[in-house]
Parts: sequence; structure tokens; C-alpha cells
Amino acid sequence: MDVLSTRGLDPAALPAAVTIERPRNPEHGDYATNLALQAAKKLGVVPRDLAGWLADALTGTDAIASVEVAGPGFLNLRLAADAQGAIVREVVEAGEAYGRGDQFAGTRINLEFVSANPTGPVHLGGTRWAAVGDALGRVLAANGGDVTREYYFNDAGAQIDRFVRSLIAAAKGEPAPEDGYAGGYIGDIAAEVLERAPGALSAEDCHEVFRRIGVNLMFEEIKQDLHDFGTDFDVYFHENSLHESGAVGKAIEQLKASGGLYFDNGAWWLRSTEYGDDKDRVVVKSDGEPAYIAGDIAYFLDKRSRGFDLCIYMLGADHHGYIGRLKAAAAAVGDDPKSVEVLIGQMVNLVSDGKPVRMSKRAGNVITMQDLVEAVGVDAARYAMTRSSADSTLDIDLDLLRKRSNDNPVFYVQYAHARLASVLRNGADLGVEPGEEFELLDHEREGDLIRTIGEFPRVVATAGELREPHRVARYLEELAGTYHRFYEACRVLPRGDEETTELHRARLQLCAATKQVFRNGLQLLGVSAPERM
Repeated sequence: MDVLSTRGLDPAALPAAVTIERPRNPEHGDYATNLALQAAKKLGVVPRDLAGWLADALTGTDAIASVEVAGPGFLNLRLAADAQGAIVREVVEAGEAYGRGDQFAGTRINLEFVSANPTGPVHLGGTRWAAVGDALGRVLAANGGDVTREYYFNDAGAQIDRFVRSLIAAAKGEPAPEDGYAGGYIGDIAAEVLERAPGALSAEDCHEVFRRIGVNLMFEEIKQDLHDFGTDFDVYFHENSLHESGAVGKAIEQLKASGGLYFDNGAWWLRSTEYGDDKDRVVVKSDGEPAYIAGDIAYFLDKRSRGFDLCIYMLGADHHGYIGRLKAAAAAVGDDPKSVEVLIGQMVNLVSDGKPVRMSKRAGNVITMQDLVEAVGVDAARYAMTRSSADSTLDIDLDLLRKRSNDNPVFYVQYAHARLASVLRNGADLGVEPGEEFELLDHEREGDLIRTIGEFPRVVATAGELREPHRVARYLEELAGTYHRFYEACRVLPRGDEETTELHRARLQLCAATKQVFRNGLQLLGVSAPERM
């Protein structure tokens, strides 16, 4: 930067990435940066002096109208009118691609989420992951990632045996086993098994018949519920295949050979405490049988063998220990622990009339995805699940989500999109074409709206970097508020016999750009963008 070189300072001392934020108080400018405070120490100068030099260099450039030095060395910047217009033009020209980036270009990402046991309908925790996981997949793809959505089908283990015994008991008209599964769905599936295999109860392989048909029926229902919820998967991986193919045994031998396991008290252990687990984990039990974690390790190795650079696991609140054990497993086989990421989701509670909702009509004491969708619809359910950070407990107010008012966040955002669609339709009916005299957009509310739509690419990039799709939802709510304030303050279309002006046309183009950003943002959340409401 010449302004530094002329003073004998090294421009290389400036950070490679400059943080620019929108100040809370619009009187402080359109954007603000602490660049001078960051670089002053390395340059050996007073921050406020450096800020003054930078302000002189930036003032009057093509994009910046003015720069003000504030406090100990902050820079407050105001954009030139044509620079703001460039944002509107960029949105309109990019269309559906606006907001997309390339930070994960060339990265193959395996995103595993939901993976509910095929022993019952998808419950609220799984519903949250269905919404958040699908949204995260969309955000990662929007940032250039090659994303594969994967469902780990737990068709091995004791829970399947309990499920099958529960089906058989229901088919016989007996109570569920003490350690089994209850709920109306068990009786429904048992009846369907008997319809498909009338002699199943008397067959020698009764347990196998109920297992084969019953588990498949349950899983098909789960897949259908997820599809109806707008969440589909590229791969359904069967846990049982790891055991049948010998992959589990091979993984264990690989770990032993690499020194990744140690032998103690007749068992083989993984040093998972070195990676944040609360204790080391048994991989091979003292009876020689593989522990459950052995399948997890084989599964990770399988993912890496399929060429995935990053393996993201989205697990429930009771799986916190998996962070350490999966990273330890990666290290034990000579892999990079950074290739594993485990995201932990917290519980979801439903509230109606100020009281917790606890009972499901079909699943006994579990609230299911179907229950939530029947109560509020897919859009409201998905939006409610994705608008909060997944690592915090979520309380969902059913009464609020049923309201068609601005108190309901999804209605508030969708209504803004529908209102924009209405404005554009009315403009077309009046013969008003969008225009590009953006230098006329000098009203405070116009500037607020332009800068807000200009933030969208940064929001999408940050949501991908931090694995936090809720940032998109919160941004859309901010955008809705900014648009509504613009709409109230700035007349977009001419009234009555009023002549159409270039200002009307420029505002209409701003509306078109804003509508596009709403559509792009809602698409990332898997929520519809209605044209009418």
C-alpha cells in the first residue's frame, strides 16, 4: 500500500484478511474496521496515526465516499452511491448463484446425520438433525463443497433384537417385553408383517421373518417421513455390512499393527482420552468380541476409503464422547484427526398453552416428526429447528408457529418474500420496468437495505465455516425487518396518475434483488419462498 511505503513502512505487515463489520449505529457509517488497531503494533506506529493515513488513502476511491477515524483508531467508511448500486446489480445478475462461494471447492464432504435406529419413528431430536443437517449440507454445497448426505442404518445390535421381540409380542396380542418398544406403531407393523407373511408366527424362523420384514417396514416409513420433510439422502449405509464383509475385523487388526491399541486386563483399548474422551474405550472385549466402537472405527475407515476429505458426524446430546474417540481412531490409523468433525445437538422441547407437550398419538411417550409436521407444517417445523444454534436446547412454541403474524419468525420471513413478489407483480401490471439509476437510491432506508443484501455472501460463508446454518435464518429475519422499514419509508410504485420516474424503476430493481436474496436464503434452509400468502 503506497500510503505505508511512502512513510518507510512495510505493507506486508497488514493482515491478509481485513475484518469489516456493519456498525450498530448507522451514524458511524456504512462499514467499520479495526485494521489500524490490528497492524499498528507490527508497524511500530500509533494506531490513530495509522488510521488517519489509511483514511486519507481510501477517501475518494471508486467505492468509498468518505472515511472517518473514530476512537483509538477505528475506521468508519461510507460507500459511494454507485458502489451500493453495484451490489444490487450483482444480485440481479447472479440470480440463484448469489451468495455462493468456493471456500470448500475441491473438498469431498461426508455429512452423516439423523441415523435414527430403525426401531421407531423419527423423534424430535432426529427431526432437528433432519432440518439442521439438510440445511448444513446445502450451505456447504453453496460454498463449493462436494457433499454426500449419508444415513447410517443401525441394523445390527441388541436394539434390533428388542424391536423384533416387541413385534412378535404384539402379533401374539401379548404385552411388550420389559426391555422392548411400545406404542401404536409396533402393533401396526406387526399386523403388516402378518399380512405379508400369514404363517410367520408358526414358522421355525419366526424371529428372522419378523426381523427381515419388520425392520424394512420401519425403515421405509422413516425414509418416507424424511422425504416428506424435505430431507433425502445420497447413501444409506448398513451397519451390518461392516460385520458381514469383515471390515470390523480388518480395522481391529490395522489398529493393532499400528500400535493404536493397547492390551490391558484381557481387552484391547483405544487411547481416546488423549483426544478429549472421558476414558479410554474398549475396542475388543475380554471375550474376544468387538465392542460397538469397533464398528464406528471400521465405518470411519470405510468413509475415508471412499475418498472423503472431511467426515462430519451429527450426533445427539448423549454422544459427546464420540468427539474424542473418533478423533483418536483417526490418529490411531495414521490419519489426520482434523478429517473428523462431530457436531453435538441438544434436546428439543415442545410447548403448547405454556405447558410441555409430552404424548404422541402413535409412539406412546415420544413426540415424532409426523406429530410436529401435522401440528405446524413442514416449513414452520424446518425453520423452527434451524433458526437456533444446534448446540443449545430448543423450546418450540406450537401456538406461536401456528400464528399467521409477525410474531412467528417463519411467517415474518416468508411474508416479506410474498410482499416483494406482490410489488413486482403490481409493477409489471403498471408497465413499470426495473431500472439501474442506482445513484438515486440515497434514502437512509434504501442504503440500509442495499448493505443488508450485500451481507448475504459473507453470512453464507460464515455459516459454512462454523457449521452453523442458523446464521442464515437469523440473517433472513434481519433482512425482513430492514425491508419492511424500507417499504414503509420509500414509495416503490407510482400512485394513480403519477408519472413513473427513474427512482421508481431503481427501487423496483432493489425489490427484485431483495426478493432474490430471500429466495436464495430460504432455499438454503429447505423452506419454501411463497409468491402469495
